[in-house]
Amino acid sequence: MKLPVTLRALRHRNFQLFFGGQLISLVGTWMQSIAQAWLVYRLTGSAVLLGAIGFAGQIPVFLLAPAGGIVADRYSRRSIVVGTQTASMALALALALLTLSGAVRIWHIFALAALLGAVNAFDIPARQAFIVDMVGRADLMNAIALNSSMFNASRIVGPAVAGILVASIGEGWCFFANAVSYIAVIAGLLLMQVARRERLPEAGSPFSRVIEGFRFVIANPPVHSLLVLLAVVSITGMPYAVLMPIFAVRVLHGGAQTLGWLMGVTGVGALAGALVLASKRDLTGLGRWVARSALVFGIALAAFGASRRLPLSAAILVVVGFSMMIEMGSSNTLIQSMVPDRLRGRVMSVYSMMFMGMAPIGSLLAGAAADKIGASWTVAAGGIVCAVSAMVFWARLPLIRVHARRLIVAQQMAGGDPPQEMTGGSLELEPESE
Repeated sequence: MKLPVTLRALRHRNFQLFFGGQLISLVGTWMQSIAQAWLVYRLTGSAVLLGAIGFAGQIPVFLLAPAGGIVADRYSRRSIVVGTQTASMALALALALLTLSGAVRIWHIFALAALLGAVNAFDIPARQAFIVDMVGRADLMNAIALNSSMFNASRIVGPAVAGILVASIGEGWCFFANAVSYIAVIAGLLLMQVARRERLPEAGSPFSRVIEGFRFVIANPPVHSLLVLLAVVSITGMPYAVLMPIFAVRVLHGGAQTLGWLMGVTGVGALAGALVLASKRDLTGLGRWVARSALVFGIALAAFGASRRLPLSAAILVVVGFSMMIEMGSSNTLIQSMVPDRLRGRVMSVYSMMFMGMAPIGSLLAGAAADKIGASWTVAAGGIVCAVSAMVFWARLPLIRVHARRLIVAQQMAGGDPPQEMTGGSLELEPESE
């Protein structure tokens, strides 16, 4: 059966197993995310501690991702992901038991969030680099987009279910459901048939190998320009999600279900963005897609900060989710198209540092700012910074386009004959004719 263009990466059996398992597991992950934020807010009522929990859960990614990148380049990526998913399941189960028994304290949540962040520091680079092992270069862009669509489809279901469960039977059962959901992804990974990767000899110390990854990023303007923009968006824009319980309660006068719906509509927009990206056949115009979507993301965030009506806030969050997905998915695709496979894990660890690692700093700052000037002003200010950064990136785009084309051609030639869908005009990184 011939699959539609949007679903073409699913012709690979390994990706089918990955997709199905992750879809189930990510619903549980989003349920836990919403329930944990609500639990912290219920126990403390503190905007600062909401930001601090986000910091504790994500700062290990910033600190440990370079080590995760070395491991992803050195060892079986599938085995790494099996190990990290198993560890995540154990941590979710521990949080569930503590909460259901009534023994949970705020320090337990901090400790378990930090441990999960350490696990993610190894999981994210390995999982991102593993995508090309499952589908090859020809379907890499589509697989990244479908992976993002799966992430965001679960964001629609997970928060909505979490809002209902938290309001009816409490946070602990959301944590338990998340622990059980990991069984699906672990089973899918174990059923895969993955070709053994040739392990190239690595010269030098682990530190020198980390430096090699950073050196590639710094030496190539298209790569570090994309990562700098991603870092700015992560530190100033993404903390809006950490402050969402405050918007649900204080700004929009709702409760746990309101929180679930707000996060869910963000997922609707992000899913739409992922499907748009998945339907794209080549790399044409992705540079401008990044710039435009980051600009729209910033403007939409500023508007969300100013809104005081639930229907308007929900509509704006659809735009926030859509533009966020396009910016991050396009950046991921371009970077993976430019990096040699031997450095893929290490470069994706830098991506993890910019995407996940910068977010905790933003969460901490946003929590402190929201305590002083309010969540609305904090989110609006972050949106303005994102919009200005997008315009700076847009202005630099003509300078980095030639270098980007050269890197993409080099990686296509290293992987064999360039896939037909990624030749010709696709290397221009220019928008389609309008």
